[in-house]
Amino acid sequence: MAHFLIADDHPLFREALIGALRLQFADLEVAESDSLESTIQQIDQNPDLDLVLLDLHMPGSGDLYGIIRIREDFPDIPVAVISGSEQLDVISKVMGFGAMGFIPKSSPSAQIANAINCILEGDSWLPEGMAGKIKALSKDDLDLANRVAELTPQQYKVLYLLHEGLLNKQIAYELQVTEATIKAHITAIFRKLGINSRTQAVLLAEKLQLTPVEAA
Repeated sequence: MAHFLIADDHPLFREALIGALRLQFADLEVAESDSLESTIQQIDQNPDLDLVLLDLHMPGSGDLYGIIRIREDFPDIPVAVISGSEQLDVISKVMGFGAMGFIPKSSPSAQIANAINCILEGDSWLPEGMAGKIKALSKDDLDLANRVAELTPQQYKVLYLLHEGLLNKQIAYELQVTEATIKAHITAIFRKLGINSRTQAVLLAEKLQLTPVEAA
């Protein structure tokens, strides 16, 4: 029996993907999640997962934090990103940060099944002609990923809101915590990222290609 987790915040897409996969895999068990928080919970509760199919833009995940966080916490579970974005730079970083494959959402179901089978056999998978185009990550990118992996999901949300230019009291309001809690988070973020100013935090956030973080 194959056991997959589909992590995507659009229920119609999850439903369509599950239907397509059931036509390709005779004996299939599927778990679902719609945020980074619920994805981590599902992986915790299902240690026998064969594969996580991960969307890049779920609540709590941003562009790249989700793949960094999951690969750090669950290094033995294969992850394939399945996304509507096909930007070469994003694909390069996704693969460099540990994904086993990048599957466009526009792919026909047979191609998705082929990609999954390749990954289940231990190979990486990219759309035809893409492997030769992706770029190796720089030492700075890999160092940044290692530092970002130290951030908790809540600290990542604070980092994003710092990137947006919010004041401590505004961040506290957004996350429904005290200003003292935000100050403690910022101190931890600076320590883990090896920085000492909000300006440096914003510059690092830009390198992650952060996208809005919705409440999980």
